[in-house]
Amino acid sequence: MKKPYELTFIVKIDPNEDAMNATVDQVKGWVEANDNGQVAKIDRWGRRRLAYEINGEREGFYVLFEANIDPEHIPEIERDMKLSGEVLRYLIIRPD
Repeated sequence: MKKPYELTFIVKIDPNEDAMNATVDQVKGWVEANDNGQVAKIDRWGRRRLAYEINGEREGFYVLFEANIDPEHIPEIERDMKLSGEVLRYLIIRPD
């Protein structure tokens, strides 16, 4: 049974905006893989300065997904996010 989640992540800044959009699409694909989730809303917060340096980066592109995801699928999404070289940080929460 799918439950509502919020997935916030920071993408590494790339001069080519298409590369950042490709990363966002890739994360969306991970969420929707094997019909284990469905992204309801994508909110692109845009380029922002980070509170502290992450992997030599001072800025990142923030994105928020509101999605319905099967809870058993969460560890697989987290694994994919950790292995991605383009995602600096991520956070998955259940909204109230």
